[in-house]
Amino acid sequence: MALSDLNPVERNEEGIAAVLGILKQRFGERFQTGAAIRGQHAHTTTYIPTQAPDGVAFAETTAEVQEIVRACAAHRVPVIAFGVGSSLEGHTNAPGGGISIDTSRMNRILAVNPQDLDCTVEPGVTREDLNRHLRDTGLFFPIDPGANASLGGMAATRASGTNAVRYGTMRENVLSLTAVMADGETVTTGKRAKKSSAGYDLTRLLVGSEGTLGVITSLTLRLQGIPQAISGGVCPFPSLEAACNTVIATIQMGIPVARIELINALQMRAMKNYSKLDYPESPCLFVEFHGSDAGVAEQAETFGMIAEENGGGPFLWTSVAEERTKLWKARHDAYWSSLTLRPGAKGLSTDVCVPISRLAECVTETEADIAEMGLVAPIVGHAGDGNFHVLVLMDVDNPAEIALAEKFVARLNMRAIAMEGTCTGEHGIGQGKVGFLRRELGHGVDIMRMIKQALDPLNIMNPGKILPAAG
Repeated sequence: MALSDLNPVERNEEGIAAVLGILKQRFGERFQTGAAIRGQHAHTTTYIPTQAPDGVAFAETTAEVQEIVRACAAHRVPVIAFGVGSSLEGHTNAPGGGISIDTSRMNRILAVNPQDLDCTVEPGVTREDLNRHLRDTGLFFPIDPGANASLGGMAATRASGTNAVRYGTMRENVLSLTAVMADGETVTTGKRAKKSSAGYDLTRLLVGSEGTLGVITSLTLRLQGIPQAISGGVCPFPSLEAACNTVIATIQMGIPVARIELINALQMRAMKNYSKLDYPESPCLFVEFHGSDAGVAEQAETFGMIAEENGGGPFLWTSVAEERTKLWKARHDAYWSSLTLRPGAKGLSTDVCVPISRLAECVTETEADIAEMGLVAPIVGHAGDGNFHVLVLMDVDNPAEIALAEKFVARLNMRAIAMEGTCTGEHGIGQGKVGFLRRELGHGVDIMRMIKQALDPLNIMNPGKILPAAG
């Protein structure tokens, strides 16, 4: 994607110069303008060009975030919130320059309320940090996007992951949050009650807003009890269609599966090479069950029967923690294992989500597209909620390969939308999928734009993301 294809954001050179001086004087060494650190705060895992901010401020408190935002608002300078930079659609790029607010030092766990199954954290806490802290309480935070993302970033992009089929996404697991809005004022969107009918749902408005409405400075999260027993395993299938049909039947029968991940044959080949898995090189489902000892055994047995009816099996399952850890480590390393399929290439990771009744159709048509275009592009999927990912391996210095990848992604997005799905199940819109939002939501985009203009009239909060250019 060329810079000319992205949402244009005009640079305000005079305002940027003024803010750089203000923040350097205020934050000293906690405000950096070196090229290397600015580049790190705009890096993307797509082929979208890096667009670095003009400075990086390492905030440590909500009050400091307010100071930064107020300085930027006074001089009409963009503000881009930054967690750990693991987002996938150019969310942290600065197309009009501006200031990146790095929240990694806002990493305090403010409160844990075991009886209420919730906690409050600052945005720089990562999911792994939180679960280490919770280990002795018998609780855990279930949302697992694979990367050790910051919880503020996960809320901003409405992340989900392998556990979403049972525990939901960030949308269901953020009870309330505090954010600094475009005028520098803070808003707290709710209390710790498990439900509320008090006014507009500002929590859900900010969860998934990708930093375009405000900078999240604390979150209250729903927690879960660590299951008494966990079992999981791998089940091979003769085709992707058979695997998808097994997923549909499993969900329809109400089996409380915690994870059910789809792996196509090409991705399994990569995992066998990289993670040394000893499974057939065929489409597979990675499955996990949470519950009591008797419950997980019964669920595994029932799943095995469903798989067998669809031509799959044998279902190789275990409750041994070390064996399960190896399996899910391989799943989380799918990106790195995929790179071995084409050494020297880079990966464009894209995702869509469809109703699970259309999953088999969507995935098989996508595989046909990959073959027709001659791409190397393995598929993995959070199959239990109809969400799957394709990693297109390409030479990012070859315009022809970039054009072919863009054509493939466009066809994939439009296929999902035509099947009453979405162009992104969990990666977000950012810059990379701006062109598909109106095709999916129509006039809804205009409503979003009105909300954006009302809350951020100067368009300083992560401009150039989500909303297509007006006109």
